[in-house]
Amino acid sequence: MLADWVIYTALICFSIYAVVMVFYYKTLLKKEISMRDFMKNNLDDTEIVIRKLQVQLQRSLGNIDILTDELNKIKADVTSLRTRNSQYRIENDKLRQRIKELEGKIEALL
Repeated sequence: MLADWVIYTALICFSIYAVVMVFYYKTLLKKEISMRDFMKNNLDDTEIVIRKLQVQLQRSLGNIDILTDELNKIKADVTSLRTRNSQYRIENDKLRQRIKELEGKIEALL
């Protein structure tokens, strides 16, 4: 009788322990599933953001290429304008010299 009582008590304790462990692992499994779903959604969102940023970067790089081309054109224009300006200064200096010569001749005639 005592042996039966000990066996039944052990079986009941083991059954309670098994039920508690089943619920514990079931709860852990639910947490793992929810965490996995959260991580999957988070990774998907991150992937979308990365794609958007890549598109923006490609557009920016394209804009930079366009701006670089425009800058090079403007530099070439500035260089040609400086050259023309130098030529005009030289021509202007020659004309001033000629004016001074003519003024000298006029004064000599008067």
